[in-house]
Amino acid sequence: MKILISQHVPSNLAPYEILQSRFGAELAFHPFFLIEPLSAKEFRAEHINLPDYTAIIFSSRHAIDAYFKLCEEMRFKVPETMKYFCSTDAVAMYLQKHIVYRKRKIFYGTGTPASVAALITAKHKGEKFLVATSDGANTAPLTSLLDTAGLDYTVGVLVKAVSQDLHALDLKSYDIAVLCNPADVASLRENFPDFKQGGLKIISFGKAVVRSLEEAGFEIAFKAPTPEATSISKAVEVYLQSLK
Repeated sequence: MKILISQHVPSNLAPYEILQSRFGAELAFHPFFLIEPLSAKEFRAEHINLPDYTAIIFSSRHAIDAYFKLCEEMRFKVPETMKYFCSTDAVAMYLQKHIVYRKRKIFYGTGTPASVAALITAKHKGEKFLVATSDGANTAPLTSLLDTAGLDYTVGVLVKAVSQDLHALDLKSYDIAVLCNPADVASLRENFPDFKQGGLKIISFGKAVVRSLEEAGFEIAFKAPTPEATSISKAVEVYLQSLK
């Protein structure tokens, strides 16, 4: 059983080693795309003036790196008064790479749009927010809450997905492919425009990729996450178990 996972090799391989020993699975990790920051020229096309914003909402480390890279390229010195609203503690802590954490006003949620919106209390409602996101990301769950709260915000695309060259992959040699992002589907179609799914079973991980797969005409054998399949390795395990 050969399984292709559209991710980098994880730092913790233990869950995957279990799959190998229990099911005899042969695993291959190969990212279908990379996240890259927009250039200053690309960002200027959005007609967003960075000095206009007094607060910024981050949901990823990539967006943080891209923001400070753009600020440097555009010679904008981020003011000491800037407020940062982050999706999680881990994202917030990553700000230390670029700023002195203790001297800034930093807030973080628990990973949901609602938890981020809840951080913006009455004392922050006068801020002008920049919602940092990636090309093609669905920001509606967050922006709908910001609209309800009557906040002044702009969505700014700071990073983009760049398809990788997949031609070295012999897709027909795999029994299962795990796809986790709409950009995985875009890369697959870009690299193999005439690709037919055939007997390849696809496991989707994440809600966003399901729609992309269905729109591309692919059949999904197993959709995760589920209560029993909360990680990629567990999703593969649950699916393989169902085949027995």
